[in-house]
Amino acid sequence: MTDQLQPALSSDARFQHCFETIDGLRLHYVTAGAREAEPLVLLAGYPQSWLAWRKVMPILAAHFYVIAVDLPGQGESDKPLDGYDTGTVARRVHALLERLAISRYGLAAHDIGAWVALPYALMFPNEVSRLALLDAGIPGVTLPDMLPTAPDRAWRTWHFPFHMIPDLPEALIAGRERIYLDWFLRRKVANPQTFSEADLDEYVRIFTLPGALRAGLAFYRSVGRSAEQNRALICDAKIAMPVLAVSADQGSIPDMAAPLRSFAETVRGETIPQCGHFIPEEQPDALARLFTEFFAEQ
Repeated sequence: MTDQLQPALSSDARFQHCFETIDGLRLHYVTAGAREAEPLVLLAGYPQSWLAWRKVMPILAAHFYVIAVDLPGQGESDKPLDGYDTGTVARRVHALLERLAISRYGLAAHDIGAWVALPYALMFPNEVSRLALLDAGIPGVTLPDMLPTAPDRAWRTWHFPFHMIPDLPEALIAGRERIYLDWFLRRKVANPQTFSEADLDEYVRIFTLPGALRAGLAFYRSVGRSAEQNRALICDAKIAMPVLAVSADQGSIPDMAAPLRSFAETVRGETIPQCGHFIPEEQPDALARLFTEFFAEQ
């Protein structure tokens, strides 16, 4: 079903847009590649959607059956009033993959997607074969307890406390979504030309869908609960599957691998040069090479 999608995207023959209703929520996901290939699940971050993976998916589709999921509250998926702690979101994504009869797969995620992917891997260790986490301040894990205040660092993470404030972000952002997204996307990249006007148009479109702003902010307003859940999961067991921790030389988290080594048995750290926070769109070829090598290993 593609009736609500931007025509240029829904008609792209490289991608198949699909919907499933899980526990009363309609979830959107996009696939590429041969169904019989090894599955690779992709989760995007804020303020984005599956579209964040559009440059990487055609490359990966030569090797994997790629499934890019719009999380609840993201993109074309439904936007419930609650349930944005990452444990709840992880269970909903798991129910989707169960519905699709996908039982063993690689999992790669960026930003808020990585917030979901880490507890997901701990909750369902027999299903996730390998895990890749990209430039993300994961609550209770890679997110610092004290955010930086120095101007050369604070601009990267200012939005965490801002988004947690009740009502004020909605009042300041509503009606100014394009200004907000233009800054958010183009300020956090190494090359501002990464995002075209058409890209920005699409991100503004999904960000202004009914309930989208509230849903996006709800992930941040659930950070405390998500952190508690993650700490409890990590106390019970380490991440058993191999982990690829991807940083960017101009990203938000200088070294993704360092904190993860305390919680995972095997961590490989990589830093992509000439790249800011939005790795899949800034350096898709470099990221696809890393993914192809990492997820093809047995």
